Amino acid sequence: MKRISTFLIAIIAASCMQCLAQPAAVKNAAKSVFKLTTYKADGTVLSESNGVFISEDGTAVGALKPFIGAERATVTDSKGKQAEVSRILGVNEIYDMARFKVSGAKPVPASPANAPAKAGEKVWLITDNGKGSQPKETTVKSVETFMDKYSYYIFTMHAPDKSNACPFVNAQGEVVGLLKPSATSTDTHATDLNLALSLHTTGFALSDPNLRQIGIPPALPQDKEQALLALIMAETADSAKRVAIVNDFLTQYPTLVDGYSAMARIQVNNDDFDGAAKTMETAIKLAEKKDEAHAGYGKIIYDKLIYKADKPYEDWTIDKAEEETNKAYAMNPQPTYRHQLAQITFTKGDYQKAYDEFTLLLDTPIRNPELFYEAAQCKTMLKAPQTEIIALLDSAINNTDTLRIREAAPYFLARAEAYNAADSFRQAVFDYTRYEILSNQRMTPQFYYIRSQAEVNARLYQQALGDLAAAIMLSPEEPTYYAEMASLQLRVNMAEDAIKTANRCIELAPEYSDGYLLLGLAQISKGDKQSGLANLDKAKELGNPQAQPLIDKYAKE
Repeated sequence: MKRISTFLIAIIAASCMQCLAQPAAVKNAAKSVFKLTTYKADGTVLSESNGVFISEDGTAVGALKPFIGAERATVTDSKGKQAEVSRILGVNEIYDMARFKVSGAKPVPASPANAPAKAGEKVWLITDNGKGSQPKETTVKSVETFMDKYSYYIFTMHAPDKSNACPFVNAQGEVVGLLKPSATSTDTHATDLNLALSLHTTGFALSDPNLRQIGIPPALPQDKEQALLALIMAETADSAKRVAIVNDFLTQYPTLVDGYSAMARIQVNNDDFDGAAKTMETAIKLAEKKDEAHAGYGKIIYDKLIYKADKPYEDWTIDKAEEETNKAYAMNPQPTYRHQLAQITFTKGDYQKAYDEFTLLLDTPIRNPELFYEAAQCKTMLKAPQTEIIALLDSAINNTDTLRIREAAPYFLARAEAYNAADSFRQAVFDYTRYEILSNQRMTPQFYYIRSQAEVNARLYQQALGDLAAAIMLSPEEPTYYAEMASLQLRVNMAEDAIKTANRCIELAPEYSDGYLLLGLAQISKGDKQSGLANLDKAKELGNPQAQPLIDKYAKE
């Protein structure tokens, strides 16, 4: 027993000596270390790592990899208290570092080192194994510089398990770097904390390939212009990230209209029109620029009436949209507000007045291709000659910057329709094709069907057959496309193909008279007069007005 007691005393003494060897500042820094846990969308644990708080507001740093694929994350501090990671403040994929915000935490933050550690200097690795932090002393083996200003440390020590992203601190308790396991050697490495401190988001954060793989929203950039860009980019983000960006913008810039308009659009998309109205009324009260608030409210109402006309909301009328926009124009007569009023006038059906407004705006600083396009729409509604409409659409296209020519896609489509109406079928086909190329998206079967009709009128039969085949491929259950195909096949002496196409049309729609009519004509063309007349008679029974004259014609031959 005496020997055992002596042994225990020796262990305790050694432990005490180790504690005494650790500066008090090192022990205090241990309070800033936490365990990071990330979770998948189904709530199961994705990864576990570590990190360290660096400010009292909950800003922390750690590794990036644990966040990739995570829907949410929590931190558990040295006292066992858990808090949620609410925002990603910045990431660096190459050096596997992330800076993030923890909400609801009351951290004891560590201080960044005032100067980089030098080779031969003593530092302490602070780990947290769930049973309290135990700093481990080591010596800096060597220091390398990267990106011209950051230090990369190499140690000869063996890193404990599950210590990735744990901090190394100097004798003053200041963090010099975060542990990074080496994939090529037995050495332990650390990346300069200052790199993590420099990480931030930009206006393009929502399109960052790493941040897109993380369910936690990125933080709104601190720079105002970058924050406005982020707000624009959020329009196409998933709902949770979009709402987070907008809420952060409202908090950061409560007097700017942009955030209120963005929130109101989200509410309109969710059919929360009462909420959107209250949001824009708040904007009018708090916004620094009242004219922008009134114009923004008018735009929200106008867009709802155009794009969600099937969702009634009696408080929002076209007159209400006009009233709000007029208030904005009275406060600040900007041409953009006048443009909005012209669009409202068009929607109200006063096409001549709208046309006059659109053309007058061509002499203002906002002269742009859209004004020519909108003027052309007015002319169309006024039943003006197609030459006038085409001239306006020519101007819309010619005034589009060649570097942004994709924006002219709607103008080419409108001009194609105008050429079609003017019986300029080849020009129409060319513009339909330009529209298809510029749209850079999959066309509808209806588009191919419409273009095929222009191609038939232009005697471009091979192209028309190709477009009808595309329409059939995209909508294989639509009998009209088969009937049009069979009709064209007959026209170009492809009677055998026409028989097959007409039979398919009849299979899809047994009560569709055109299928029998075209089958009968194809059979007669192939010399099977008896079968052909029988199918023409079937078309007559189904009410096809063309059937009887054809029966009379071929029965006599």
